[in-house]
Amino acid sequence: MIPPLCDVDSIVERLAQAPALRLYMDYDGTLADFAPTPDTIIPDPELARLLGRLAQLPQVQVGVVSGRRLGHIRALVPVPGILMAGTYGVQLRWPDGTEVQRLDWPVIQPVLAAVKPQWLAVIEDRQGFYLEDKGLALALHARFAEDGVAEDVLAAARRLAEGVLLAAPAGQLHILDGHKFLEVGPALANKGRTVEYLVEQDPWPGALPVYFGDDNRDEDAFVAVRALGGLSIVVAGEERPSEASCRLPSPAAVRRLLGRLAAARLSARRPDDE
Repeated sequence: MIPPLCDVDSIVERLAQAPALRLYMDYDGTLADFAPTPDTIIPDPELARLLGRLAQLPQVQVGVVSGRRLGHIRALVPVPGILMAGTYGVQLRWPDGTEVQRLDWPVIQPVLAAVKPQWLAVIEDRQGFYLEDKGLALALHARFAEDGVAEDVLAAARRLAEGVLLAAPAGQLHILDGHKFLEVGPALANKGRTVEYLVEQDPWPGALPVYFGDDNRDEDAFVAVRALGGLSIVVAGEERPSEASCRLPSPAAVRRLLGRLAAARLSARRPDDE
């Protein structure tokens, strides 16, 4: 379906009045514009202050759910008291600071070690490609490559990865496609499964889940949040098919909504919230 533009006034009112909120957000393309490379870390103090304001509100949980590794998220949003989910939720940092890795590294490492040199060879001397080693996953980015070249190179990289995965433990790893993007990593690295896990591990009856994301890796989370009775919002400059409830046009629009939400919930605080 093609989600309509969000009615921001209605959304702010609904979220301001909700008894409790789980706010889950992707980072790149959702809270912030894309960095030059996936390994570029440019902290944004203004964004950190905004997330900090939200996290300090009663009955609000703030979570950043990103494809980036956990260490990147910690550096990008050094905000105490928020949930951080790296590598699509394989790596977790709970609001109290406890960190959890949800898979067995020795199962994953040999596969990634076999794929990496093959992918490096495929992109050698080619312009516009970038191999991101997340530790628990490998991602091949072709955002700056010509369309035809990107398609051919990513197809070749996929075939190589499929050959390696034939010898891997069944069901442990998967290949994830996207626009000018290819990734091999643990099957557990899925934002929809992560949202379900977070809700299961931290029961909060009556809390309304909300998810903001911008690309196909967020679609599973949109589905999971809607199944939980929550609100899913895709960030996209133009109309496109999505499982989200509605669309915001840019990360700047997301921040404006969140800023309004923080102010609205603050003004709507009940005496027993004090």
